[in-house]
Amino acid sequence: MHFVEPSREVLAETLLAAGPDAPTLCKGWRTRDLAAHLYLRERKAAVGLGLIIKRLAKASDQATARLAAKLTTPEAYAKLVNTFRAGPPALSPMNIKALDESSNLIEYFVHTEDIRRAVDRWAPRALDEAYSEALWDELVKRAAILYRGVDLGIVLVRPSGPRHVAKRAPVSVAIVGEPGELLMHAHGRTRHALVTFEGQPDAVALLQSAEVGL
Repeated sequence: MHFVEPSREVLAETLLAAGPDAPTLCKGWRTRDLAAHLYLRERKAAVGLGLIIKRLAKASDQATARLAAKLTTPEAYAKLVNTFRAGPPALSPMNIKALDESSNLIEYFVHTEDIRRAVDRWAPRALDEAYSEALWDELVKRAAILYRGVDLGIVLVRPSGPRHVAKRAPVSVAIVGEPGELLMHAHGRTRHALVTFEGQPDAVALLQSAEVGL
């Protein structure tokens, strides 16, 4: 099943419901900054590449900030979010289903939660089982990269039983949670992920102080 289109819809609705100046879990960003980022990464290649190529990061941040600064009214903000909701431009590589899935499935889930979990009271969403499986599959593909900066072995464990060794080391910690919660932890939202840890106390303490994610 293809989950990106409904995930895009949920993210757009979450952005619209929050308004342009709501907090997010993305450091230094309000919702209008996040909306600008999502819009530009489908239309300006340098913005997307700035997330993975350090020398392009400054230009990416500047483009996002310039656009976000223009979203000063609810009308301007809603117009941009609805453009994002409509999908990428006709010639965008994101129209290739496989690339769309690999690039956006996790992106849209995490950013939806970045808005939902930035408030004092929130609850995890009840996710469709097939959607959870798709999130797990994508997490497994990139877990080694997301935990590469942690000086420990990392085992991701689902309560239902499946597990994945993300990184091997003499001392390991198991991170236990549903796929969506494991995703949030792996992407650096460690304080806002509903996970538990199994391992030696000093190893768990090291993981909790480590920098996780891209």
